[in-house]
Amino acid sequence: MTAEPVATRWLTAEQLGPHFDDGGPVVLIESHEVFRRRPTHRQKAHLYVSALRHRARQLDDRVELVESSSYADALGARGLRGDRLEVVGATSWAMRALVERLGATVLPDRGFVTSRDDFAAWAEGRKPSQLVMDRFYRFVREESGILMEGSAPAGGQFSFDADNRERPPKGAATLGLPAPWAPEEDDIDAEVRATLDALEADGVRFLGSDGPRQFAATREEALAALDDFIEVRLGDFGPFEDAMLAGDSVMAHSRLSVPLNLGLLHPLEVVERVVAEYAAGRAPLNSVEGLVRQLIGWREWVWHLYWHLGPDYTTSNNALDARTPLPASWWAFDSAVIADEVEAACLSSVLTDVAQRGWAHHIPRLMVLGNHALQRGYDPVELTRWFQGAFVDGTPWVMPANVVGMSQWADGGVVATKPYASGGAYIQRMSDYCGSCRFDPKKRVGEDACPFTAGYWAFLDRVEPSIRGNHRMAQPLAGLRRLADRDQLVAQERARTRY
Repeated sequence: MTAEPVATRWLTAEQLGPHFDDGGPVVLIESHEVFRRRPTHRQKAHLYVSALRHRARQLDDRVELVESSSYADALGARGLRGDRLEVVGATSWAMRALVERLGATVLPDRGFVTSRDDFAAWAEGRKPSQLVMDRFYRFVREESGILMEGSAPAGGQFSFDADNRERPPKGAATLGLPAPWAPEEDDIDAEVRATLDALEADGVRFLGSDGPRQFAATREEALAALDDFIEVRLGDFGPFEDAMLAGDSVMAHSRLSVPLNLGLLHPLEVVERVVAEYAAGRAPLNSVEGLVRQLIGWREWVWHLYWHLGPDYTTSNNALDARTPLPASWWAFDSAVIADEVEAACLSSVLTDVAQRGWAHHIPRLMVLGNHALQRGYDPVELTRWFQGAFVDGTPWVMPANVVGMSQWADGGVVATKPYASGGAYIQRMSDYCGSCRFDPKKRVGEDACPFTAGYWAFLDRVEPSIRGNHRMAQPLAGLRRLADRDQLVAQERARTRY
């Protein structure tokens, strides 16, 4: 009697936690060719390769770690196709196409709180413009019972976002919190650094600079990072969730998106930990709810939208006809180039932070980088590619809805109900950047006119035909029509070469 073939499970670099492993044979594939094809931050490349090699060491004789220029070649050379290969869902449309071509056994997704069937049931009968995150978040809360007291939300409301908009402490350089948890590099990290050095010598161009590994690459490290966040930062997370300080890039944020996107943590275990802190009276509800909303609201919603909106979502949406290529300073990630092209303190600081660390929290991403790109009409396809490569937590499924939809409104209102554009007044209110900037956030015309303030009005002038039907933009457009210096402002911003 012929024994049934034993399936080998291909785990990707986003599936490295215990909840993706059922004890059978495993193959991990380390592909360096991806760094030639797609610009990638040096520290992101280090993290992913380190995480794969650490997982291979943990799995020992159950795993084969393969270095290959092609995932298909690596699997095909081992005869891993059909019932000899299994995968846990797929992490991208490209992976899905590959496993379908190989005839692999596809197991249900893991690493999320809700299933695709859950989302499909919720989305059925809704127009694209009705797939809003707040409604989905409420659905998940009600179905799961998370932060619910019977049929009512804890504290009497589903969102405490209005309580989470405090300005940074006046005159403070930082929030005064200890430095966030960071790992100690080991022999694997030394080997990874040597590998990446060799790739650079062979012509691979990474984004950003090398540096000590800052994020968890193992399950044990991820749990340590979670413990540290809960002990040190959770209480301050809510109030200062939207605040920015030039001297404190982390503020009270968890940075747990990185180990979550590597599959080292499950979102539900993070949610259960923080909810337990609230139940024990050790953490305020607004902080706990804010993090819960990020994890079982926004993160889940973006994952499902990636599949719901289809493989062509990024390339087929450009509602505002944004065609401007990204400037050299974004791709070069060189301090001299940034200093030569970028004068606005907020934009210069955030670009430098990302160049040095491969990370920034969500407000600099949305209201500095994304806001600037929106105002200047940067190509959303190129911008999505940049965000995916420049950020250590940038995965193929994370960035499309975040960049194309939320940040750039290129989908015309599926993800966001209005463009997330703002002038310098917002940045001045929520940060300390403006005090050291040569531009004046109150001025829209002149040598010291803020490129965000002037850019906001120039943006409205450019896209007015495309957004005049959006009722949420009626008031800003009415303000635009009242500007006495509109023509002068538009001409100034068209000629601007330094930001």
